[in-house]
Amino acid sequence: MKAVLFGLGISLFSAMALADNWQVNSQDSVVNFISVKKGDVAEVHKFTQVSGILDSSGDFSLSIPLSSVWTNVEIRDIRMKEVLFETAQYPSVDLMAKVDINTIEKLSIGEMRSLSLDAILVLHGEKKSILVNVRVAKLAQDKMLVMSESPIIVNAADFDLASGVDKLRELAGLSAISQAVPVSFVLTLRR
Repeated sequence: MKAVLFGLGISLFSAMALADNWQVNSQDSVVNFISVKKGDVAEVHKFTQVSGILDSSGDFSLSIPLSSVWTNVEIRDIRMKEVLFETAQYPSVDLMAKVDINTIEKLSIGEMRSLSLDAILVLHGEKKSILVNVRVAKLAQDKMLVMSESPIIVNAADFDLASGVDKLRELAGLSAISQAVPVSFVLTLRR
């Protein structure tokens, strides 16, 4: 009987802990990036899948399957997956940050707050510290929106992607593809 009560107590505690976590809703979230080719031709692309969690201690993690890249050109999507991202070896890009959870919890419904987060970005086997400026809006007691206040600039050379960008340029017969890529996002989190 004690074992059953103990097990029930652990299950209840685990369920309560999960209820305190904020989960990224992939369907209502988007991560965009802009590529620039031939010096001045800019195109907006996105990732169609994203997952993440903000736990009750303020640890935030975001993971994006690189195979979900979508550029509206199928051959380009394939080349980006195989030649640039090398998704067989590096399936995702991951970001981790520490958030002041008290600031988030104290937001009133409808209130918005700017935050600067020290984050770690892991891409293509490389890890880099970055600053991410976000705006957080509490939409309901169980729903919030987190969006980039300014784009994150990802430099190909910082993540061992420069040779992949060069290969893409050659395959597409382009004179240039920018090695610096602005990334922006809008994430919906629910609990």
